[in-house]
Amino acid sequence: MQTIFNMECQECKRRNYTSTKNKSKHSERVELPKYCKHCRRHTKHKEVKA
Repeated sequence: MQTIFNMECQECKRRNYTSTKNKSKHSERVELPKYCKHCRRHTKHKEVKA
């Protein structure tokens, strides 16, 4: 079953991205470097509940 989650910037704490994942296959939290338009640079984004 696919679950929806948001990606939150670790610098400014804004939620910039929305994505889905299969919880049965990937149970750990996602953490990726993505571009934050508010910080105007690439920062770490962590998975938070939608």
